[in-house]
Amino acid sequence: MHEEDFTESTDRPSKTKQKEAMHELRDLGAELVELSVGQLKRIDLPENILQAVRECQKITAHGARRRQIQYLGKLMRGTDDAPIRAGLALLRGESAAETARLHRLERTRAQLLEDESSLSEIAARWPQADLQQLRQLRRNALKEQEGGKPPKNFRAIFQVLQELDREGTPPDAGE
Repeated sequence: MHEEDFTESTDRPSKTKQKEAMHELRDLGAELVELSVGQLKRIDLPENILQAVRECQKITAHGARRRQIQYLGKLMRGTDDAPIRAGLALLRGESAAETARLHRLERTRAQLLEDESSLSEIAARWPQADLQQLRQLRRNALKEQEGGKPPKNFRAIFQVLQELDREGTPPDAGE
């Protein structure tokens, strides 16, 4: 026997590392199964994985569900899991850029409620913004706050700002 027979080869990962990677993919698949249909649509999933996830969501028997999750992990071995992990991080709110963007939108909403002149800043940032709609939502949100009513229009302002930001984030906005 030669000494080189006992040295570790650096060509491929050890069997333990391979198993750990497979278990991570299986756990990632199990996490996907727990998401709602709307959340799954927000993640860019390959068709075969999406189909396997939807099938697993229908299964109620414990053993069958476990096998389907194992199968899902096997399917995920053949795909790039980085976009899936990034999508899950966005859903969980772990992305620092996404958190910063949401905080920026919340500040914009607060400025709008404090002073109507901030509409000019919104128009400069998003030229496609419907200022009349935002003005109306602002008026209604202030009335809601005064009357102690549920913040329906307050939330609607945020949704409009979020949609504007999705349509076209200005290049000078530092995220």
